[in-house]
Amino acid sequence: MQENLVQKMVAEVVEKLKNKGIENSEKVEVTTPVGKAECRLTEFVGLTTHGHGIGLVIANVDPALHEAMGLDKKYRSIGIIGARTGAGPFIMAADEAVKATNTEVISIELPRDTEGGAGHGSLILFGAEDVSDVKRAVEVAINNVTEKFGDVYANSVGHIELQYTARASYAVNKAFGAPLGKAFGLIVGAPAAIGVVIADVALKAASVEALAYSSPSKGTSYSNESILAICGDSGAVKQAILAAKEVGVKLLEAMGGEAPSASHPYI
Repeated sequence: MQENLVQKMVAEVVEKLKNKGIENSEKVEVTTPVGKAECRLTEFVGLTTHGHGIGLVIANVDPALHEAMGLDKKYRSIGIIGARTGAGPFIMAADEAVKATNTEVISIELPRDTEGGAGHGSLILFGAEDVSDVKRAVEVAINNVTEKFGDVYANSVGHIELQYTARASYAVNKAFGAPLGKAFGLIVGAPAAIGVVIADVALKAASVEALAYSSPSKGTSYSNESILAICGDSGAVKQAILAAKEVGVKLLEAMGGEAPSASHPYI
């Protein structure tokens, strides 16, 4: 009697699943994201949640490659962050990494990539004498990427990107010339036409210093972006960024519809 009751209940559940378009659980495909457990190479550190980024380390760089890359002899080990999209978030994540570790930023390169989008990919190298230091830097950077995508707003036609730190470190110093220890902001608009407008809005909104301005043929890898880097008092930098965000998102949405945050806004 009890067995018949169980069979009846199972039959009812199967029938409900059929009505929802799921005839057999064996036919449901489950995609398992590629993670660290599936790559046991010693060079592999991890993957990022956004930007199609990967973190790697080389414990002892081959002497021939060391020389070809022009690395300082003191860097026996290097950490590598590479990503297809989101150069800004990765640079800011790298900045947090050098604050927290005994490493230095060797180089920051911005390839013209973005998987067909309007911006850049990234290649960031950390250097240290000990591989544990560069590995830790890569881990910290990976763990910060999700937050740094929080103020990236995108749709099918482009993106608006805002970045902020109360204390600039060596990554943003190398990438944008930001004064060490000073509040820093990054304002990016794509298409570049929107970037020009929000750069102007930002500088009119607060008393900040314009550190650098980049456009498709100046300071970028011919990306369709205009980029403004600013520094100054922490409150003023934030005010400038938020003013640019308000105008930039509205312009972008006028072109291509809703442009949600890629993560959770942090500024």
